[in-house]
Amino acid sequence: MFGLPVAVVLLVALVAFIAVMFLVFKRPMYENMALGLLLLVALSGQWSRLGEYLVFPTKNSLFYVIFTFMLIARIFDATDAVGRIVYIMLALVGRFRGGSGYVATLASAFMASLSGSGPGNAAAVGSFTIPMMKRSGFKPHTAASIEMSASMLGNVIPPAGIIFLSFGVVDGVFPGKISQSGFILAAYVIGLWFLLQKFVVLFFICKATKVKPIPVEERPKFGEVWKQGWPALLLPVVLFVPLIIDFAAKGWLVSRLGKDGADNFSNAVLMFTPGLAAVYALIIGRKSLPEGKLRLAPIVDMCRGSLRTVVPIAATVYFAYAISAAFTGLKAEKEIETWFTGLHLSLTAVVLIVPLVFAVLGMVLPGTAQVAILGGSLVTVFAALGGNPVLLALMLPALTGALEGMTPPLALGLFVTMGIANSEFGKTARAATIWIVCHLLMSMALLAGLLPIAGI
Repeated sequence: MFGLPVAVVLLVALVAFIAVMFLVFKRPMYENMALGLLLLVALSGQWSRLGEYLVFPTKNSLFYVIFTFMLIARIFDATDAVGRIVYIMLALVGRFRGGSGYVATLASAFMASLSGSGPGNAAAVGSFTIPMMKRSGFKPHTAASIEMSASMLGNVIPPAGIIFLSFGVVDGVFPGKISQSGFILAAYVIGLWFLLQKFVVLFFICKATKVKPIPVEERPKFGEVWKQGWPALLLPVVLFVPLIIDFAAKGWLVSRLGKDGADNFSNAVLMFTPGLAAVYALIIGRKSLPEGKLRLAPIVDMCRGSLRTVVPIAATVYFAYAISAAFTGLKAEKEIETWFTGLHLSLTAVVLIVPLVFAVLGMVLPGTAQVAILGGSLVTVFAALGGNPVLLALMLPALTGALEGMTPPLALGLFVTMGIANSEFGKTARAATIWIVCHLLMSMALLAGLLPIAGI
């Protein structure tokens, strides 16, 4: 059709179908992804392999990792770990001009390292930081756009589920190119680059708007909040140290556990670290639990109550993996690679075009759907043109999940912060454009290899 390979036609049809179902018929995304899988199988005549594609996610440990991290985010929230950190940051940077904006950015980055959710990040942190920013002199639309941009770090900093999905994409196309732990550690570095970018943009916004520091009466005393909150600062360490051991001490693990044992440790490290972090959070935050005690029944109730939000996301990721397997079964990556390289685009052109394409797709498709449908093909094309496939895979969360939360009409992060700030859509969208453009420029710089990323 129109000289396009079959794989590209199927790709366009699937994107269009999911977008129409989501935006026009308002169907939930997990349902759209399930129907999208059936459509892809029907159009490609792969009915005999449908069962194989449905089983594929259950054999992938990363699917269970995503589910686990979503569940423990509820535990972090119940133990008030994030609230304690916000107050420490408030005491540290609240005295500076625009301090409330820096608190919002820092708190969102920290929350991202625990929850892995953009819109959830916006709701949890924004309900506290946006009113604080408004009291410091930020206009409502400016406060909403600052928190929107900061909260989308939830899709860039591990343990965001889309990061694990992106690892699955590159590991499926280029097996063994990078370990799970190495990929996650490199993702942290990318998250830090985006955090730095947000600080720089915020600095100039504060200078231009001449906002004030947080009033003295609203700033807690550092000694008091440090005494109560310092244990919560160790939560990312609990998540981070096992990854460091797996990545940097491979030889030591082999000498102690043998090669098979070291491989099993690598495969399981992302399964047991969330459990360690959850236990630690429950211990330090037990006074925030019902009756102020660490009891099994309230914890079970807490987990049960989270299923209504966790299961739909898990189902979306499940069918995203299945769709990815169906495209692999078609050998779509190779077909699209051949077609794309035939366009004779340079690697520089791809570096500039890919972020813009994802910015448009983010207006209608969630990040998980974009990664599942396009991830494998683009990673293959990037490698064929001389780029590092791991680098593109690492950038997928920033190009898909983060932009999805900022670009209307999908823009879940934008609408959440608008609601909290009670700001006008037009003014907020214009303010958000600054953050979107800067995000795209940072993405292009990272894709071009202009900024160092440890581990790749």
